[in-house]
Amino acid sequence: MRVIGIDPGLRNMGWGVIEMEGSRLRHLGNGTLHSAGTDLAPRLLELHRGLCAVIAQFTPEAAAVEQTFVNKDAVATLKLGQARGIALLAPAQAGLEVGEYAPNAVKKTVVGVGHADKVQVQHMVRHQLPGVQFDSADAADALAIAICHAFHLQSAARLGAAQLSRSALGHTQKRRRA
Repeated sequence: MRVIGIDPGLRNMGWGVIEMEGSRLRHLGNGTLHSAGTDLAPRLLELHRGLCAVIAQFTPEAAAVEQTFVNKDAVATLKLGQARGIALLAPAQAGLEVGEYAPNAVKKTVVGVGHADKVQVQHMVRHQLPGVQFDSADAADALAIAICHAFHLQSAARLGAAQLSRSALGHTQKRRRA
């Protein structure tokens, strides 16, 4: 399964694409989309076009976006929320289901500790994706988000298979009794 992780930001939006085959992860690409200027609409458009191009190039099967929290600066929080809207919109337009994860959930999944620092997260991403070179800290965060989502999808698939197996076993036992 191919997964894109997105670390939303208005000035710098990180992205990372991985592929999961069984329990093995493989790095496919990462980068940072930049927007500049003072006018919000053209900046959002630039991010949207860039993210759509990345999705078209790598054709992921799933997407994940980091949740953001309210900062003390309400204006900055609102602008970040608008960039996050782009991070949700572009994969949805491509027909992808989008998972959302709190930063602590990403850190807990990738590092094992919910309050890990950026250096620890980057170390574990390098460990899980040997040879990876990050375009930026935002791209490293996006790869961590993709890894988190891939692991959650894998766990959900295992749970679904176990429930299906259990259901089939129950059906077989009922038929034997009859």
